[in-house]
Amino acid sequence: MFQKIKTLFQGLLTKPEADTASALSDEDIQAEFKKRYHHFKLLLTANKKALEVMSQMEQALHGGSAFGMSFIRSHSTAVSVNVYKIIEHLNIIAPGKYAALYPRMKDIQRQVATVLDNLSPPSATELTLPLARINRDMSDQVGGKMAGIGEIMSRTGLPVPPGFVITTRAYRRLIDHNDLRDEINRLLQSAGPDDQENLLALSSRIRNLIAMAEVPDDVAGAIRAAYAALCAEAGEGACVSLRSSALGEDAAGQTFAGQFATKLNVAADDLLESYKEVVASKYSPQAMTYRLNRGIPDEDIAMCVGCMAMVRAAAGGVIYSRNPLDIRDDSIFVHSSWGLPKTVVDGSVACDEFVVSREDGLALSDRRIRSKDRVFVCHEGEGVCVMETLLDKRDQPSIDDGTALRLAEAAVTLEEMYGSPVDIEWAVDAQGRLSFLQCRHLTQMEVQGGAPPPKRTTQGVIVSGGATASPGVACGPVFVVRREADLLQFPAGAVLVSLEAPPRWASVINKTAAIVTEKGGAAGHLANVAREFQVPAIMAVPGALAALPNGMEVTVDADGLAVYRGRVDEVLAYARPRKAPGSQTPMHAILRRVMDHITPLYLLDPNDAMGFRPEKCRTLHDITRFCHEKSVTEMFHFGQDFHFAKRAAKQLRYKKTAMKWWFINLDDGFAHDIPGRFVTLEEISSIPVHALWTGFLAIPWQGPPPVDAKGFMSILVRAASNPNLEESGQSAFSERNFFMISRHYMCLSSRFGFHFCTVEALVDNRPQENYVSFQFKGGAAEFMRRRLRAEFVAGILEDHGFLIDINEDSVFARRSGGTPEEMDEALRIVGYLLMHTRQLDMIMHNRPLVETYRRRIDGEIARVLAETTSPVPDSAA
Repeated sequence: MFQKIKTLFQGLLTKPEADTASALSDEDIQAEFKKRYHHFKLLLTANKKALEVMSQMEQALHGGSAFGMSFIRSHSTAVSVNVYKIIEHLNIIAPGKYAALYPRMKDIQRQVATVLDNLSPPSATELTLPLARINRDMSDQVGGKMAGIGEIMSRTGLPVPPGFVITTRAYRRLIDHNDLRDEINRLLQSAGPDDQENLLALSSRIRNLIAMAEVPDDVAGAIRAAYAALCAEAGEGACVSLRSSALGEDAAGQTFAGQFATKLNVAADDLLESYKEVVASKYSPQAMTYRLNRGIPDEDIAMCVGCMAMVRAAAGGVIYSRNPLDIRDDSIFVHSSWGLPKTVVDGSVACDEFVVSREDGLALSDRRIRSKDRVFVCHEGEGVCVMETLLDKRDQPSIDDGTALRLAEAAVTLEEMYGSPVDIEWAVDAQGRLSFLQCRHLTQMEVQGGAPPPKRTTQGVIVSGGATASPGVACGPVFVVRREADLLQFPAGAVLVSLEAPPRWASVINKTAAIVTEKGGAAGHLANVAREFQVPAIMAVPGALAALPNGMEVTVDADGLAVYRGRVDEVLAYARPRKAPGSQTPMHAILRRVMDHITPLYLLDPNDAMGFRPEKCRTLHDITRFCHEKSVTEMFHFGQDFHFAKRAAKQLRYKKTAMKWWFINLDDGFAHDIPGRFVTLEEISSIPVHALWTGFLAIPWQGPPPVDAKGFMSILVRAASNPNLEESGQSAFSERNFFMISRHYMCLSSRFGFHFCTVEALVDNRPQENYVSFQFKGGAAEFMRRRLRAEFVAGILEDHGFLIDINEDSVFARRSGGTPEEMDEALRIVGYLLMHTRQLDMIMHNRPLVETYRRRIDGEIARVLAETTSPVPDSAA
């Protein structure tokens, strides 16, 4: 009996295990890991790209930009390509295990193709179209830029010079008539975005081919006829401007701003040559680089050209309907200079700036008049030239205050039409007549942290900063969600506040007024769902949880990146109306029907064994969600699938002591080759290992808790019935803790007596790919004590941002999507818990003692996070 009890207490520190050493060689194991690790990272990259494309489709659906079938087809294809890559990578990580995803993918693709095939509008049948006949649904025929100009004429009545568009049909006639397609494709096959020298040569050759091409007779005749119609309105012999209007230009997510040519003050005799120059600018070095870097196929960009009567501008410039440098500033900025807008667009001359406030109607709030030493003007015949500005005009305002306010009023009108901030090019002639020449979406920079929105209110800001994941403004009471069970109590109309932004939170999206999280970003699954449901969301807001307690009424301004105390009507007045897809154009209806098979997220709960399966994926978004979850799970189980030969590991020697920690280098986890049996901590270059080790050693363990009689008997009975405590159950792997490591990756399989844990982490410079996973199970006591200990550990981890699943006596926890510093923090917490939660199952029925330990652990974790930093090895710095 004495020997039995002695064996029991030895077993509290070490649990024998059957010797299941793998027959694979060290090299085979390393090769297998490298393959999985490589495809895991590629899967995460493809997942990010797929979500970004979905986000662009949502922006187009809810915004005011013109787009056509080319946009819908190209983006649907881009999502499908990346989702297929995700499936491929997952099935390499787990060979054959998720083959059921392929038929689901094909079925969804068939559904998308059915929508596109049945609803595609006819392609361009005319070679030219007058602006007065063009609307935004015709962007496949005239390009997005000119479709937008036509929409301005038809919907707002704002003045636009008379003109016409040379369509996609004319472009294809020009290319096919001169047999240029195959030759251009052949030249493009050798192009790469980083090979600038080769790219310049290719650009020159292709542009020369187009410059030397013959304009087909039917195209030339159509252009001359359209020009004659323009002259009937603008005057005989009118000079014109020719502007690019490529398919995809000025569309959501790909503006091509400044990539193509514009020809100004062109006379009739040079019309055809100028047309070819604009077409050839499709192959300018900057435009080719833009397409290659964005992954946009050359064939998706047909070059339409807009032709408009030239405005002999006395002054011109650009309007920003909001501040492009501060998403929180809704002032209107009118930039102006003498002569043509070219000086402002090119940035070649300092220009005047008029700032118009919206606070009490439109009012001029600031004027910044600068010295304008040069001016672009039209030649009397054709072309433009730059001249020195007359001395008495250089420091004079280029427009008066009344003109600035008229331009601001037009900017408000165009912003309402587009449903988003806009960038407008304008001109005014000597008689004071305004003309609007171009309008596109304006991208605003997100300001991190700092002061509250200066142009809305300066009172009551609780937290600010972060990133706009879904635009809008809303008000409601705070409801903090820390765990999935909290969703059961989520009240309608509440503001969801959370540390992270997991997709499962979307189960209450229809009841949510707004979302505020400390982690996450615009490309995440929850952000996509928020945009789909038009729920304002700010993510990556520092200190949100601490600052926003349950029940507090707040106003969330996702556009202004601020959360205010109480209901702030001054802020709510800035809520932008979001147009329902049904009230928009037929092209929006087509996009909506396509997106019904792409963006909705139905697969929310990975714990639902019956529902979270490949067969239940209804959309491409479901597939990305499923694959992302399963890829992390498969990588987490990598160490459990492979049992490593004893000779594959190096034992840790720490301060001249041989520790019961063994390291298997899977890639670049050691700073150099380790010839002997031992490795030192200084020779380990794995970043997550150093973070975990820092937490492990931060505070010395004070030994097991005092055991009461019931706790002792529980352990004694359980141990006596466990055959692995017998000496015959001992193995070469008893008392061992195995690390599999690379520079940025770590997987630990660890045993302390009856307790088993697995820790896996990926810590790199790409936050969206980082994660820390922790599995903790087992114990020496009866089941209920082990279950209570699992809940105890889970509660600690949840308070520090881990997502938790508890299954019987096992805890599964994960933090993901954080910066390297946040992952370092998570690993230090896990390292501390590995050391300090051993044998706590023995006291789980002693509530006062449990509460004492919880307070002590909370305080010590705070010390670990405040006082320790993880050393980064030189080789990993």
